[in-house]
Amino acid sequence: MEFGKLELHQAAATDFSLPAEPVFNTTTLQQNLHPQPLKVHVGCVGWGTKDWVGEVYPEGTKESKFWEAYARQFNLMELNATFYQIYPAETLTKWKERAAANPDFLFCPKFPKQISHAQTLYGTQDLTKVFYENIRAFGEKSGPLFLQLSDYFGPERFAELEKYLQQLPKDMPVFVELRHERWFSDQQAKEKVFALFRSLNIGAVITDVAGRRDVAHMHLTVPSAFIRFVGSHELPELTYKRADVWIERIKNWQQQGLQSVYLFVHLQQNLLEPKMVDYFIERLNQELGLKVRRPKFIAKPLELF
Repeated sequence: MEFGKLELHQAAATDFSLPAEPVFNTTTLQQNLHPQPLKVHVGCVGWGTKDWVGEVYPEGTKESKFWEAYARQFNLMELNATFYQIYPAETLTKWKERAAANPDFLFCPKFPKQISHAQTLYGTQDLTKVFYENIRAFGEKSGPLFLQLSDYFGPERFAELEKYLQQLPKDMPVFVELRHERWFSDQQAKEKVFALFRSLNIGAVITDVAGRRDVAHMHLTVPSAFIRFVGSHELPELTYKRADVWIERIKNWQQQGLQSVYLFVHLQQNLLEPKMVDYFIERLNQELGLKVRRPKFIAKPLELF
């Protein structure tokens, strides 16, 4: 992920503290009239690399089998593949079947870039209809849909965004990632767009990335959190410290009535990514009294010298 990416010396000097809790969230979380145990899903972007074989996936796992191996280890995937094309329902049904071994597994499909970037929502009703029709093939394994707006889609396009979101089907949760800087620097624009999301029961993606601290805005427009935890070329110890800060924030939200968390770990270091997923789950289980299943890493035999 290039968005907000910094080099090591820049990331090390970044203030990774999270913004103060917005008063806005109190109203959102208090709308949860039927408190229930917090549901937590944590995963990666994609299904891994060859570096995971022997560490995360069994020795000898072929690349064609990475998908099944991923679904056995993790319970969430940010599905970037749907960003690049609209897949037929038959293909998505096959992907669902390959994840059948894990009853808790969820896909979070990204809206196609033809909708979000190439046409910037304009004239995309037919494309959106096809996308939704096909995505329904995931059935019970469909998590929230992820609409990522381009860096150039700013507050001057508010009316277009409102019109597009209003016509989306209401039976599948959607989270929107805002990237244009003025959504956050213009207080009126920020208040207006988050109020729109809440009125339509649409979530706001929170992205924690070194080079754009404004997108870690902390606003919950629905009683669920969709968090993208993104690392640059930073030291692992810094990444763990950042994770600990998030554990405390999620714990605070849980106490106020948060219903669910969708947490995506996206790091430059391939083997650190699954380990950070495990760390998040371990700490969330400890601090929030949960029992989310952790991935199981492959033990290495002792080497004798």
